[in-house]
Amino acid sequence: MTETLARERICRLGRSLFDRGLTFGSSGNISVRVEDGWLMTPTNVALGELDPAELSRLDAGGNWTGGPRPTKEAVLHLAMYRERADARAVVHLHATHSAAVSCLADVPGDDVLPPLTAYYVMRVGRLPLVPYHPPGDPDLAEAVRRLAGRHHAVLLANHGPVVAGTTLDAAAHAIEELEETARLFLLLRGHAVRPLTPEQVDELRSRFG
Repeated sequence: MTETLARERICRLGRSLFDRGLTFGSSGNISVRVEDGWLMTPTNVALGELDPAELSRLDAGGNWTGGPRPTKEAVLHLAMYRERADARAVVHLHATHSAAVSCLADVPGDDVLPPLTAYYVMRVGRLPLVPYHPPGDPDLAEAVRRLAGRHHAVLLANHGPVVAGTTLDAAAHAIEELEETARLFLLLRGHAVRPLTPEQVDELRSRFG
């Protein structure tokens, strides 16, 4: 993908996420790996108001080299990229249902959401909970980095999800699937639930990776 196309697609995705209520105000951020670094959404700009010419540019060392100042959560994106050589894009949202799940006291920290649907297993897989740190804290980035080699999606406690993908579409589809599964999980609380069995989950992972 050329840098020009990457800029356009970041802005198009940002507008789509914002218009569908998956991000609010100036929350959430998107990045894409380019030939010699990264493009990222700037700090304090709503995803629905992005301008392709006004995205942040970081070099291969993660240093800000052009455009507006990048999101303060750039460290989360870089932590994912540095542990996942195949990652070409990262999306982080404060989407309502997944953020709500991240605030619950009784979810398992090693895998927050049950395998309710096949597409959740295929697009997200296991979802560990990262302990709470303030946004932009280097310790939060380090906590994400320790998990990123084994998980392309994590849920930040009292905050929201961070998802890496081999393409921008893959990252977007995975984080949207995560948010929808979080919504289903909350809708089903208090009901007897029939998640996929371990055998069914293993078959999906064997078939789709």
